[in-house]
Amino acid sequence: MGEPTDLELWQQAAAGHSPAFGVLYERHARAIYNYLFRRCADWGLAEDLTSVVFLDAYRRRATARIDEEKVLPWLYGVATNVLRNQRRSVRRHAEALRRLAPPEPVTGLAGDAVERIDAERRMRAVLAAVQELPQSDQEVLALCVWSELSYEDAALALGVPIGTVRSRLSRARRRLTDVTETRRPAPDVPSIERICES
Repeated sequence: MGEPTDLELWQQAAAGHSPAFGVLYERHARAIYNYLFRRCADWGLAEDLTSVVFLDAYRRRATARIDEEKVLPWLYGVATNVLRNQRRSVRRHAEALRRLAPPEPVTGLAGDAVERIDAERRMRAVLAAVQELPQSDQEVLALCVWSELSYEDAALALGVPIGTVRSRLSRARRRLTDVTETRRPAPDVPSIERICES
């Protein structure tokens, strides 16, 4: 017998079978966490927002309608709404981080900690350019490029037509190219194109 589909698990969770929701969490939490990190450039905040997304999903498990047996696009939609609701506090947080002096070179710490600090610094540099895009273009860029959703799944997540997703993504890429041509990033910060393609 194969593994249950997302829709089957969602129906079990809606009927009160909590372990089924746990399986959905294990399947999709990493993707949602990565999406949120790429939108806010802060590991801790991404963890907090991931918790909010799955708490909201759990609370809505009996009333939410899942289309085409895919829970992940719906979760991306919830995550996008959580980001919208937190936009003001995220922006304040990002502004506070930009006011801080760059961290001193770190020695003697485990490699993982240093890599996390570097990743946050690089992600903030990317977000500085991405945040110049309209919010709707940022959402499509994050879903289609960073989270690798298809146009169809991104349209489901955002509740817009597929053509809108295509045009927003095209516009976002064009604007990012214009922004990056006018900026000269620090030598150790990867280009927008390199990060968007990864």
